[in-house]
Amino acid sequence: MSRRRRIVLLGAAAVAYPAAVTAAAVFADDLRVYVRFAPALGVAVLGLLAAGATAAVVVARRRVAEAAARARAAAAAEHHRFLRRLDHELKNPLTAMRLGLANLAADGDTGPDGPLAGVGEQVARLARITGDLRKLADIESRPLERLAVDVAVLLDAAGETGRDLPGGADRRITVSVPRVPWPLPTLAGDPDLLELALENLVGNAVKYSDPGCAIELRAFEEDGYVVVEVADTGRGIRADELPTVWEELVRGSDARGTPGSGLGLALVQAVVLRHGGRTELRSLPESGTVVRLRLPTS
Repeated sequence: MSRRRRIVLLGAAAVAYPAAVTAAAVFADDLRVYVRFAPALGVAVLGLLAAGATAAVVVARRRVAEAAARARAAAAAEHHRFLRRLDHELKNPLTAMRLGLANLAADGDTGPDGPLAGVGEQVARLARITGDLRKLADIESRPLERLAVDVAVLLDAAGETGRDLPGGADRRITVSVPRVPWPLPTLAGDPDLLELALENLVGNAVKYSDPGCAIELRAFEEDGYVVVEVADTGRGIRADELPTVWEELVRGSDARGTPGSGLGLALVQAVVLRHGGRTELRSLPESGTVVRLRLPTS
């Protein structure tokens, strides 16, 4: 190797060595910093990942909830349109049938024991169904009036209505509402709709019980709700029929010969749901039935 080349290499080494030492020191310092702060950095990164995942879950849940709400609203709107169409389709034929029966009666072609007596009863039943369908459609669509409703007044009125029904005077109808040392909280609701719901329940209790049976309307406070119960010692409901009691146009196996549309409990549930409450029903054949309404207070 020539003398000149040795001098160049030594010079390069003289420059490179300090740089290498400096780089190694910097690397060592960086490594020490990394080792020192790695746990914290890892936790921070994991925290960011977790926050992102949580945000994604929140967004996904919100979207699912919004989609479910839209589906419920669409189903409710379609149900309302169906009820309105059914009401419209039944109204005109019923009017024609009533007029025809009235003309026959005027001509002396019908009577209580005549062949058309049963036709008149079925026309009356269809009229009740149409009327209740109209009520159900109105309940689901009408603006809800939110007033402070006195539970004691509501139940007292329902009890009086029950006593005035056919057969009501033969039942032992009582009302039990706490009044001392303080009354129940008021309900936040539509008085007319709540009255309609209770009238249906009391009417059912009278219709599906025998003379001498007890019917009790009672109310109490529970977990921020007012619980209203209509209980009776009537015929009760078979266990296999309980899952469908809240469905529309469903009647029990023992309902034959008893006036009704099969929409009473559906109306009750529609009213309670509009008020943000919920319904429950317990029953034993030959023992009785308890219908419970949980309604929010004012």
